[in-house]
Amino acid sequence: MTTDKIERASYSSPSFGNVTTKKLKGAEKAAVLFLCLGEERGSALMKSLSENEIRSLTHSMAGLGVISAAMVEEVMKEFGEAVANGGSVVGSFSMAEAMLRKVLPEEKVGSILREIRGPLQERDLWARFSALNETSIANYLRSEHDQTAAAILSNLEPNVAANVLPLLGEERMISIIERMVRMDAVPHHMMKQIEETLQKDMATVAAQPTLSERQKNMADLFNRLDNQLFEKVSPKLEQRLPDTFPDIRQRMFTFDDLIKLDANSLVRVMRSVEGNTLPVALRGAKDPVKEHFFSCLPSRSRDMLKEEIQTMETPKKRDIKEAQRDLLDCARQLASEGQIELPTADEEEEEYA
Repeated sequence: MTTDKIERASYSSPSFGNVTTKKLKGAEKAAVLFLCLGEERGSALMKSLSENEIRSLTHSMAGLGVISAAMVEEVMKEFGEAVANGGSVVGSFSMAEAMLRKVLPEEKVGSILREIRGPLQERDLWARFSALNETSIANYLRSEHDQTAAAILSNLEPNVAANVLPLLGEERMISIIERMVRMDAVPHHMMKQIEETLQKDMATVAAQPTLSERQKNMADLFNRLDNQLFEKVSPKLEQRLPDTFPDIRQRMFTFDDLIKLDANSLVRVMRSVEGNTLPVALRGAKDPVKEHFFSCLPSRSRDMLKEEIQTMETPKKRDIKEAQRDLLDCARQLASEGQIELPTADEEEEEYA
């Protein structure tokens, strides 16, 4: 019995009651029959089909998804009563694979399964690409032709595409939207090429840091530079990078910035470092910074700290920098644990407004 015969035998009437079968076509209807027969009987029946018919049937079966009880009852009239009692059926990749392995040699099973996996992987590809950071998607599309960008955005979740488009600039956004509106179906070979390229580039796109992440990384780097060296090169960087360097500098959190913490938070930072880290760090601090640290402590603790600083041997410059860096690292750690809050650029702007 061929799939064509199955269709003619099972669907001689185009309707059943008030339900129509317009959503199911050809081999999809035959696939419903096989699923209703179950794995054993379905596999036995599949042996009477040709390889091309098996290929068509399993393609349809793998992509069926959930078929409602009403649709099953309509398509499979001769099994109507049994199906109505049993509810819906589910077509899945695993079900198609199980039936295939019972009727075909392993090499042919592998070939058909690879063909089926292709479309499933394509759907997964677009879902994974839609889940990427929108700035990363926009950066990727900047190097693509507008027509390619339109094809890619047309396959993304609408809310993702809506957030990505403005990041490409107004002029290019209008051009891409126009192409998306006018776009007919993209030829299969072109879409396949886009998907293959996207599959290869996916890891690279996902690994690309956002502008905010790049600025934060540079701010961390500058925080660890020698302070005198940083102040020496800053004017040149401001001149050469007028659009980005100020933003990076705002993200920097230096030892001197610790005085922007509230008194309780600063005391918590001071008490969290070990050994002589605090006196060594303050020994090399500017006087206003040093006095602010002192002002946050109880009088007895303040006097003891001042005495320790005055009587200690003069530390090396690198030891001072390391101690100050330890205090900064401690502040960041406490902030990451939610024990204190570091001042943000917005808060600083409000303070000096």
